[in-house]
Amino acid sequence: MSSSSSSHVRIQLAPKAGFCVKTTTLAPAVLPPTPTSLSRPKSDSAPPNTRLEPPPGPIAVPQGLKVFVNIAWDPNVPPPPEGTEEDVRRAMEGTDYATESEEGGWYVPVIVSNAREDVDKAGKPSLLFDCIYNGGVKARTLRDPEFKLFLIELGLQRIEAQTGLALSRTIATPNIASKGKLLPRAITVPSSLIQKSRTKLPPSDPETAFANVVPNGMSSRANVDPLAPLEWDWSKDDKGRLRIVIKISGLTAPLVRAAELDIGPRRIELRIPHRAPLDIDVATSDAEIVSRHVEHVDVEERRAAAGERALRLKRQRDFDVDGAEAEWRVGEGEVVVFV
Repeated sequence: MSSSSSSHVRIQLAPKAGFCVKTTTLAPAVLPPTPTSLSRPKSDSAPPNTRLEPPPGPIAVPQGLKVFVNIAWDPNVPPPPEGTEEDVRRAMEGTDYATESEEGGWYVPVIVSNAREDVDKAGKPSLLFDCIYNGGVKARTLRDPEFKLFLIELGLQRIEAQTGLALSRTIATPNIASKGKLLPRAITVPSSLIQKSRTKLPPSDPETAFANVVPNGMSSRANVDPLAPLEWDWSKDDKGRLRIVIKISGLTAPLVRAAELDIGPRRIELRIPHRAPLDIDVATSDAEIVSRHVEHVDVEERRAAAGERALRLKRQRDFDVDGAEAEWRVGEGEVVVFV
């Protein structure tokens, strides 16, 4: 760190990838140029081997444009101030959240990069942002799905405030740690933010996160048989991707954030708290595949369909692990996996 004035501090960032989310714009817009001084450090202040961000120009943004958001970590981003678990929960619920410039309340500082133009896997235009948090909050995102969702929403809100874009809250989770490379950069932050921030994040109880109350006062576990096997089907979309739809009764946002989805060349495994695990393994023999996928089906016609469905999937190409994406649709109670 270096001091640029009595009220501001200049810090160097070399962010590490966390995870990536994908959304879309809800309305057309034009992003104006950002002053070069805010987007790239002066040459004499940049550390050796630092790649400087090019000065951005105006960007015409159509409705429906894909936007990738990298959630990243860096120890030089100011951490949240000290707070109790109750302070954190109130902030997550939106009842007592402050900004960095406000007194009182609990907040999470975040550095949002300028927009960068990129392309998606199909070569179509997209926008890319980095939302960089202090590395001290990373551990909680791994054990508290609500907190992870909170950081995603905070990042989207800050992007909207910084750019004027309107972003959809229907998000997908590409199977990548980051879209594009995370570039080192130098930024200036208020010195008061450094002075009043402390790395002290209360621990969380994952079981409490899973049991949070959802609309209508219904627990996320209510009226759900945890032993019932998850139903799934597959097809090909108009891009030739394999599209696997998995039905999940009682799906909630906390369960989405706690889910573990593993994708291999010939296998998809899904584990969700308080639900039967799903294992779609098409790397074994035909007989074993049929036996595995009809085991829990009690109607003869459905048994035959389940076996045929799994065998047809086996005859397809290997899954596209690097390009895999998952769309979690809470309202429809399903996750759609594109491989």
